[in-house]
Amino acid sequence: MKRSIALAAAALGTATMLPAAAAGAPKPPPGGGATTLSLNAAPNPVVFGGSLTLTGKLTANKVADQKITVRSDPFPFDTFANAGTAMTNAAGDFSLTQKPTANARYQALTGKDESAIVTVLVRPKVSLRLSDYTPAAGQRVRFTGRVCPEHDGRNVAIQRRSGGRFTTVRRATLRDVPGSPCSSYRRVIRVRADGRYRTVIGSHADHARGASRVRSANVPR
Repeated sequence: MKRSIALAAAALGTATMLPAAAAGAPKPPPGGGATTLSLNAAPNPVVFGGSLTLTGKLTANKVADQKITVRSDPFPFDTFANAGTAMTNAAGDFSLTQKPTANARYQALTGKDESAIVTVLVRPKVSLRLSDYTPAAGQRVRFTGRVCPEHDGRNVAIQRRSGGRFTTVRRATLRDVPGSPCSSYRRVIRVRADGRYRTVIGSHADHARGASRVRSANVPR
């Protein structure tokens, strides 16, 4: 009797666990069936203003001359809209060029088939200039630059390479540039010795982390 009760309890426990396991299983594509469409993005991340190439492949009975619709959902990631179309070649390959201005998600569709969603990060374009690249020891040097797209009110970090890594020496606030899609910054720093500098803006919801090219200040001896 006890053995029968134990077996029944074990069976009930197994049955109770099945829905939970099923709930955690991956959901099939909305179009139904196996996904036969792939999508890739390069470069990723892409720098603001640069071109992004979306490539993919259709695997099906007929792959040549098939229309592929690519849709995008830029930050704040709430609605997908058509971004363009491409035709597959004889091998089922296709490509499309985009210029995202903020972090975005992309997906390819054809008929009932949908690719997996690809998230693309966009780095702000950051510049840095020094008023003097060969300052005297102790001279005050003006560090200026721009961040595109504009991020008025945000801070950037001016960093100096030391001991094999960059450390922040000053911060500057981004300001509006009338008639421009960019923000600007300006900071005066006293340079006492040779140094390699860069400007960095941290990642945030709509953009990835961005950094300028490294600039060198060489103090004559």
